[in-house]
Amino acid sequence: MVKLVIGGCTLRVISAYAPQVGLDEEAKKLFYEDLDEVVRGIPNTEKIIIGGDFNGHIGETSNGFDDVHGGFGFGERNRGGTSLLDFAKAFELVIANSCFPKKENHLVTFHSSVAKTQIDYFLHRKGDRGLFKDCKVTSSENLTTQHKLLVMDLEIKRARRKKITSDRSRIKWGGLTPALSREMGEKLIRMGAWSGSGDADAMWNKAASCIREVASKVFGVSRGNFGGHREIGGGTGSPRQSGSEEGRLIE
Repeated sequence: MVKLVIGGCTLRVISAYAPQVGLDEEAKKLFYEDLDEVVRGIPNTEKIIIGGDFNGHIGETSNGFDDVHGGFGFGERNRGGTSLLDFAKAFELVIANSCFPKKENHLVTFHSSVAKTQIDYFLHRKGDRGLFKDCKVTSSENLTTQHKLLVMDLEIKRARRKKITSDRSRIKWGGLTPALSREMGEKLIRMGAWSGSGDADAMWNKAASCIREVASKVFGVSRGNFGGHREIGGGTGSPRQSGSEEGRLIE
């Protein structure tokens, strides 16, 4: 299991491999018991993606599992597929690659000389449907000679930062001209802005205070948010950020 934190969202990615059809029922039961334990240990606030070879066919239609089967599967349902659907229903999960209408070559995950089936699946929480934009088999790429590459696209939006506003007065430095610059310089000299000795911090604070006082009178002031403009003796505001992060999971 892998834990990812993306844009303030915590995502748990679980890889699973169910026992093959020929193995006894006890092995299959133990597999789902172990998977149950893993999923139960994940907080409800975290998102889940389970991907793997479940060695079962969920069937072409939902047929009694409308809440977990999207109605776009492949083939006929078997016991292994029913076990997967029961598991998904118990944990309110959805089988992602049954939720998007696709052509056959984008549904079949296993193709041999004697059969073509759908046995590889992605599952996620029902409440997170909006994050998942697509899920399909990419026929041109094979992980092995028989298993096809199953791809799922998801989008996680980053939380928007609140726009910073300020009621503090801001000096209108944009009005600076050569004439006003000379006027400001003369006033600073008369105020003794550059005179002083001793502690460097005290000298800087005195000069900065004089500059703010004179500039406020010469250029004027205004109020409101001015983004990242820097003021003498102060910091800068942080600009608003927004956006989203897109990812692709493959099985």
